[in-house]
Amino acid sequence: MNIIISNNSDIPIFIQIKNAIKEEIYNGNLKENTSLPSVRALANDLKISFLTVKRAYDELESEGYIKTISKKGSFVAPRNLELMREEKLKEIQTLIEKIYHISKISNITEEEIKEMFRFIFEEER
Repeated sequence: MNIIISNNSDIPIFIQIKNAIKEEIYNGNLKENTSLPSVRALANDLKISFLTVKRAYDELESEGYIKTISKKGSFVAPRNLELMREEKLKEIQTLIEKIYHISKISNITEEEIKEMFRFIFEEER
């Protein structure tokens, strides 16, 4: 697992760690029951406080992405695909709402927006 953090980002480091691990889970790079580095090992690798890593792991656990077993470590939790899908749908909805508001103040029509989406989806084929 390769986590890159940026000290220049406005995003707190624990959230950068959390997001990087979630992305690895979404992409299938971290499979169910895969062992994660210990809090101290990851903190040493990233040259940050173990409390920062602990906070990221605690949030990941509370959100259901990892599970911690006493004296064994932290592991990727069984994936709840429906929960992950809902989270991504919510993220897309937020972005679409932003597009909608920008289009309204910029006098861009619904048809122009749809055409942009059609073009993007056709490029993927």
